[in-house]
Amino acid sequence: MEEAKGVVKHVLLAKFKEGTAQDQIDQLIKDYANLVNLIEPMKSFQWGKNVSIENLHQGFTHIFESTFESTEGVAEYVAHPAHVEYANFNLFIPFFSRLSGLTNLKHKGLGAPLGLSL
Repeated sequence: MEEAKGVVKHVLLAKFKEGTAQDQIDQLIKDYANLVNLIEPMKSFQWGKNVSIENLHQGFTHIFESTFESTEGVAEYVAHPAHVEYANFNLFIPFFSRLSGLTNLKHKGLGAPLGLSL
């Protein structure tokens, strides 16, 4: 795969399981956001809730976006011990009923706050 130069986005669409307490959701998001302080290649993190008026969200309730300077940075992030610990199925995955991830979306930026509108 050719190295992507410039801004590379990693996007995760998610739906939390029914019964997940709001304080658990808040803590998971806080911990996810903190990865930007622990993993050098991760340049920024944003998240938002579904704001779709078209009802095309396919059940997803949240969007999480991480920014990297290259696909190499994404690979470093994926292998980083802090990410591995956070993403471990015992800490993160069990809280979701639905996940979909996209990575290596190269673009100059969104230019607007994130909100899930598919």
